[in-house]
Amino acid sequence: MGQSSSAEQVSPEQREAESMAASTGALPNLQKAFSVLSDPQTHSIPIHSLQKCFGFSIDGSTNEESVVPKEFPVLMSSLSSSIVDLFFLSEKGGISWIEFLKGYIKCSGRTVSSASLNSLLRLFGMISVKAGLPEKLQVVSDEDDCKISGFLLPADVQMLLSMCWIMWWDSNKLKASSSLGDSGLPDVTHLVLSAVDSCADADKKMDLWENSILDMHIQLPVAKIIMWALKTLPSLSDCFGKFVHARLFYVAAHEQEKLDQVDHFSHDISAKEMSVGHLLNSGRAWAISLTLRGTLSEEISKVCFPSAAEEVDDYLLYRSSLHGKGLNRFWSNIEGYNAPLLILISAHEANNDARRWIIGALIHQGLENHDTFYGTSGSLYSISPVFHVFTPSGKEKNFVYSHLHGTVKYEAHPKPVGLAFGGSSGNERIFVDEDFAKVIVRHHACDKTYHHGPLYPDQGFLPVEASIMDVEVLGLGGKRARDIQSSYKKREELFTEQRRKVDLKTFGNWEDSPEKMMMDMVSDPNRVRREDR
Repeated sequence: MGQSSSAEQVSPEQREAESMAASTGALPNLQKAFSVLSDPQTHSIPIHSLQKCFGFSIDGSTNEESVVPKEFPVLMSSLSSSIVDLFFLSEKGGISWIEFLKGYIKCSGRTVSSASLNSLLRLFGMISVKAGLPEKLQVVSDEDDCKISGFLLPADVQMLLSMCWIMWWDSNKLKASSSLGDSGLPDVTHLVLSAVDSCADADKKMDLWENSILDMHIQLPVAKIIMWALKTLPSLSDCFGKFVHARLFYVAAHEQEKLDQVDHFSHDISAKEMSVGHLLNSGRAWAISLTLRGTLSEEISKVCFPSAAEEVDDYLLYRSSLHGKGLNRFWSNIEGYNAPLLILISAHEANNDARRWIIGALIHQGLENHDTFYGTSGSLYSISPVFHVFTPSGKEKNFVYSHLHGTVKYEAHPKPVGLAFGGSSGNERIFVDEDFAKVIVRHHACDKTYHHGPLYPDQGFLPVEASIMDVEVLGLGGKRARDIQSSYKKREELFTEQRRKVDLKTFGNWEDSPEKMMMDMVSDPNRVRREDR
């Protein structure tokens, strides 16, 4: 079972490998997985058994409407063998307990993100060569912290991201308590364009509004791709580690016969992409989740699965096309929700209806009616057509501004009514008017709260007033936050109903009231009401 019969027989190499595996909390399950996969006679894992553990079938086919190149199914067929060949060293046709532990640590152990990205790119380079594609990546050294040189084309980046999606989807499916159906491959065009925008040389950049990514023959240096991924998608490299971890834990929890159920490890790349809202589909939700870690990332990840479509109301708080435009309608749907919110805005410039873009804001708390900026943390997003994330800069804390009409009828200097993110009062980076008809987007020079960068392609230095097409708000606090909001709304409805009812007993006796005395005096002013003096 991967353990020596006596403490004296444990080598320093084995002790070190077991210690590193134990630090991740995975050692007991790795022992079970090794016991299931290994040959009792040789006490090692046959290579074909471990390949079967990491294997799955790709259903469907690519066509003109496919979101991936036609080589993608062939490329994915070499994934399992490449993982074993690259990370699990075999001895005499089998993989020993020590090499099994070392392979797991290389794939799923605790390491820096840059090393994980290097491992991911090495894997992609190997399966590309096995699929018959031209070799574009070269390994500079074979050490654990090896460096990668070479380049990738936009189509290669697209296949790399699609491979990461499948591994990420697979690990989440195995971890879920109930069976999840196929969600298909998401459209990752916005992520590929982000890589092109960030990694291509200035003289080779193309019009990001017009060109198809599969037709772009721009060489993107792998060093720049790694820097782009670390900045834009810091959790991308976790997809591979979670995939290996989930597969081995699945083996530990099931018998050997379960590995023969290939249907459980299948992915239909021709399935339709799932969409929770009009603006948020699985590809955009996945991209946002890769910019985060922890609970927020998990909550956004839930909308990528088809099963989440049955619980749309648990996430979608407001949609202008459904609930109506305007700050008042917006507020009536999000008031009382004291949890993180994802706000998406779709708009286009007044003179160019064809070029529509989507921007977003993630705030880590509920909205409040304030006439000043507030907030603890948040991020701005350029979502479509190009994806970028703008995290807090740490210089200011003007994360969000949400102000309704005040209770005072006259104000000498009234505060603007609307919704804003970043910048300062009167000079907001994003400002939505109270009718949700217009959004003003300003250059990042006015904003010290979020990092710099354009919110949509070709954004200039001057403020741009755009027409809003749709606004969506998703709550990321889970079922508990939505239940608390429901209780809040019921309480407010009860208070409103109570205020409508008038209790005449609170006004005292009518015969003794000043109002009756005044009425009597008006009707007969000569009538004596008190003793004459």
